[in-house]
Amino acid sequence: METSYGKMVAQSVWMVWENIFDLVTRLRSESIWRFGICKLVIRRHSGQRIVCHDGHQIAAGEWIGELHLDNQQVIELTRTVGADRAGIMTARMLRRGMKQISEAMQRAPELEKVRAITGITLLHRGIVHGLGFEQHPITSKWARGCSKVYLRYLLRILHPEGKQRVKRAGEKLEPRMLVISKQALFDRFSDKSKNKDVEKEKEKERRTIYI
Repeated sequence: METSYGKMVAQSVWMVWENIFDLVTRLRSESIWRFGICKLVIRRHSGQRIVCHDGHQIAAGEWIGELHLDNQQVIELTRTVGADRAGIMTARMLRRGMKQISEAMQRAPELEKVRAITGITLLHRGIVHGLGFEQHPITSKWARGCSKVYLRYLLRILHPEGKQRVKRAGEKLEPRMLVISKQALFDRFSDKSKNKDVEKEKEKERRTIYI
């Protein structure tokens, strides 16, 4: 489906706003790192303590990496290859970016203090799959409400069928906080873990051949 002229204008206006928001983000963070389609905002955690499934805890004041997608790249992909293909490519680029983040956190002294990677999204089912993120509720009603309005509008802007999707999904599109501890990130994207994934894919191929 081609992107309508009206949506292209809305996307362009939105990106102007995002550029302004990036400037504000720089003021409230220590640094911003870029890994392909991923932007990692290093800042202190505020709010309630986060208890990860592996036992790691992130208290208020400790350093986290706040994960954002580069929406300009997402828009360009959608215009070039279409929404469905762009979704697949974005997922692959996100996985690649997460691996780069894992490697950087093990090498760069500036990132050693980061305890976890967090993010907020409506599309938590697709993003959680295969990346190791945990889902946590957003406890603040104010933050949950603002995130809901912001992310629903973003979906309408970015996706060619975003308006219809928001209408169909209705209240099911609830924002969730995604969290992965530093150790879980390392375990997920280490070379050893990667080799296990390759072996799983080979086993699937072998089963396909002999079934």
